[in-house]
Amino acid sequence: MAASFKYNTDQLHQQAIELLSQLIATPSISREEDDTAEIIESYLKSHEVVTHRKGNNIWARNLAYDASKPTILLNSHHDSVKPNAGYTNDPFEPIQKDGKLYGLGSNDAGGALVSLIMTFLYFHNQKDLKYNLLLAATAEEEISGAGGVRSILREIGEVSFGIVGEPTEMDMAVHEKGLMVLDCYAPGQAGHAARNEGENAIYNAISDIEWFRSFKFPKESTTLGPIKMSVTVIEGGTQHNVVPDSCHFVVDVRTTDVYSNEETLEIIRSHVKSEVKERSTRLQPSRMPDDHEIVKAANALDIKLFGSPTMSDQALMPFPTVKIGPGLSDRSHTPDEYIFVEEIREGIMGYLMLLNKLFKSN
Repeated sequence: MAASFKYNTDQLHQQAIELLSQLIATPSISREEDDTAEIIESYLKSHEVVTHRKGNNIWARNLAYDASKPTILLNSHHDSVKPNAGYTNDPFEPIQKDGKLYGLGSNDAGGALVSLIMTFLYFHNQKDLKYNLLLAATAEEEISGAGGVRSILREIGEVSFGIVGEPTEMDMAVHEKGLMVLDCYAPGQAGHAARNEGENAIYNAISDIEWFRSFKFPKESTTLGPIKMSVTVIEGGTQHNVVPDSCHFVVDVRTTDVYSNEETLEIIRSHVKSEVKERSTRLQPSRMPDDHEIVKAANALDIKLFGSPTMSDQALMPFPTVKIGPGLSDRSHTPDEYIFVEEIREGIMGYLMLLNKLFKSN
C-alpha cells in the first residue's frame, strides 16, 4: 500500500533501488519498451494509483487531482540506447558494487525516473496541494520518436510547467539547446575536368561551408552561448575527370533560446547559395523565465542553474520546462554505465524539497 511508506524517505529510497534494478534487468531499447512499460504500470497499480497507457507511455494523476488547479508534469523516460561494444559487465544485470548500481539505463535516465516515481507516490494521496501532479514515464526519448511523449500531449491535458528527469547532478537546467539537421545541396554544372568546363559544385559548397564555420549570429544566449553549426557529412562527385554538378552536405545546428528554429533557418537561407532542406524544426530550444515560480524555488534552495547543451524531451513540450535529476550526464551511453546508490536518495530528497517549496510559495 502506498500509505505504508508515504512519509518514510528511507523506504522510498529502497523501493527506488529495487524498481530500478527491475528496469535494468529488462531490455528497453527505444521502440522496444513494452516490458518496462508493463513493470512501471504494474508497480503504480500495486500502490493503488490509477494509470493510463498509450503505446509504451504510462501516466497517472494525483488522487486529489482538481482541473481548476495548475498542473506540474513529472516526466522521465524508460527507454535506453543499445549497449555499446565496450561493456565488460552484462548491461542487463543490475550489479551493486562500491556504492554504485551498474546497468544499461541506470544513469540515463533510470535514476531520475525512479526518483520521480517515488516523489509522485509521496504526494499521491495528499490533499489540498497547490498544484496537481501528473507523472509520465515515456518511451522513445533516445530517438525523439513519434511514439514518445509527443504522442500523449493531447491525452494528458493542460500542463502549466514540467520537470524533466535527466542526469544533471541535481543542478537545474533552465535553458536547453534545440536541434535542426539540414541537408544542403550546392548546384553546379557538369563538364570535363581537363578542359575547364562546367561549374564545380564542390567549390560552391566550400563557400557555403566556410560560412557555416565562421558565421556568428547577431544575438547570443546569456546561458547557452552562441548557436553552434557543424558540417558533419559531405558527398560530391562521381569520378576523377568529371566536374561535379552537385554536392550534398549535412549541417548539425544546435539552436538557442534567442531564436526559434524557424527564425534560425530563415537566417541561414538568406546567407547561403545552396538549397537548404530541414529534416525537422520540431526540436525547439527551451527557456524557463527567470521569474518563474520553479526558478524562484530553486534559488531559495541554492540549486545551481545552468543552460544545457544536450537535448531531451523538453524539445517536444509546448510548455515551460526545467531539466533536473540525479546522476551525471557524462556517464550516459558509456560502457558499464552506473549511478551511485546515494545519488538516487539525493534525487528523491531534491525533488521532494523542490515540490514542497513550490507548494508553499505564494
